[in-house]
Amino acid sequence: MEKFETIFIRAANRHGGEEAFREKLAGHYYGTDMDAISAPKSDDRWLAEFTLRVFQSGFNWKVVENKWDGFEVAFWNFNPAKCAEIDMDDMERLTSDKGIVRNPVKIKTVAPNARMIMRMSEQAGSADKFIRGWAPDDYVGLLGYLQKHGSHLGANTASYALRFSGVPSFILSNDVTAALIHAGIIDKPATGKRARQAVQDAFNAWCAQSGENLTYVSRVLAHSIDAG
Repeated sequence: MEKFETIFIRAANRHGGEEAFREKLAGHYYGTDMDAISAPKSDDRWLAEFTLRVFQSGFNWKVVENKWDGFEVAFWNFNPAKCAEIDMDDMERLTSDKGIVRNPVKIKTVAPNARMIMRMSEQAGSADKFIRGWAPDDYVGLLGYLQKHGSHLGANTASYALRFSGVPSFILSNDVTAALIHAGIIDKPATGKRARQAVQDAFNAWCAQSGENLTYVSRVLAHSIDAG
């Protein structure tokens, strides 16, 4: 397995040298202030976050963002208790609401994800405590939980929701996957349980070597190689 220092140097050489690359990494991620978004979220905001990422998956992100005020109105500001009880009448209203993206399959994810949020809150006091309290060295376990108990939170959908909420996370993008293959961790996209655990073990080692978190390591990997 490659050492993190080797990966970092390769990434830095591709981005103007170590000083320039460190400045790039220290900047806001996707133009977002990570300190601000790392603040605790209420249960309704976690439901909103998961819903946003579900609707953006495989779709134009900007279209969803431009309609977001309509989503807030249509889904009662993402009140989990109300969203958990979405019925056929609500579905008829939502699928004809021009203020949102009228995708029935994705609309149907809101109720089960609301119920998941409520179970998290019952167990830990809030969904935020449940999510942020999950050990980073078992990040794949958190992803597995969200995929099992939520709806349409597989692939990278949950990872984007977590990353943009300031939760230390890796995203298995094409570039990160290419870097993992180059490092000899996997030989193809990590879809199986064993491969994902190998990825987690590698990230844990690189976090220990660098003294940085999952997000930092993930970003370095993403810049270290061109997926082609």
